[in-house]
Amino acid sequence: MRAKDLRKEYSGRPAVRDISFEIPKGKVVSFIGPNGAGKSTVLGLVSRLIARDCGEIYFQGRDISRWRSRDLAKKLAILTQSNNINMKLTVRELVTFGRFPYSRSRMTDEDNRVIDEAIAYMDLTDMEDRLIDEISGGERQRAYIAMVIAQDTEYVLLDEPTNNLDIYHAAKMMKTVRRLCDELGKTVILVLHEINYASFYSDYICAFRDGQIVKFGTVSEVMTKETLSEIYRVEFEIQEINGKPLAIYY
Repeated sequence: MRAKDLRKEYSGRPAVRDISFEIPKGKVVSFIGPNGAGKSTVLGLVSRLIARDCGEIYFQGRDISRWRSRDLAKKLAILTQSNNINMKLTVRELVTFGRFPYSRSRMTDEDNRVIDEAIAYMDLTDMEDRLIDEISGGERQRAYIAMVIAQDTEYVLLDEPTNNLDIYHAAKMMKTVRRLCDELGKTVILVLHEINYASFYSDYICAFRDGQIVKFGTVSEVMTKETLSEIYRVEFEIQEINGKPLAIYY
């Protein structure tokens, strides 16, 4: 996936401007930056949920606008921050939506196998028959992630996947992200506010500020006190734990 000179405006004000990058295949790439920096907007642009005003996005050698929606849904899955489904659905029924690009409403044995695996991935087997409006926000978030996993795409885009999760399940979520990459060969692009999760679980980090990219590089290239202080405008110290940089701000 490659983007060049992306720009998006709302009411004449630029949300992102002059954004260019290339996503390494089979890696975990985290978008970090303060609120309003353009992270989620860029994720929406590259997934076609948001129309770009100008610029280019190429996905597997073709302009992304030229992909048929059903074909693209077999290659790229996205989970946004707003996931309100006003239907009485069980966890399993929600996860089943991930198979829609393949079988529409006629589930096959293969579809059910993938659904079972996705539910197990997210530790939801014991609650798969419960209604999603009767479980906690964190459990619902895990169910939505399971739906994305069931879509079984090469690229997975996640907008703040650790939202509403406690420390245990947030860490488990990030370990799942790594497993999707390391075990299943998926390319994962995610928006994160927790910069130390980005440091510990990513291969690359793209840092945003004021609708532009400040730095795109490996974890060690981006997780420096100079870069982080420029992005967040607070003072940082960097320590190392298990070979990974840990950011402490004050």
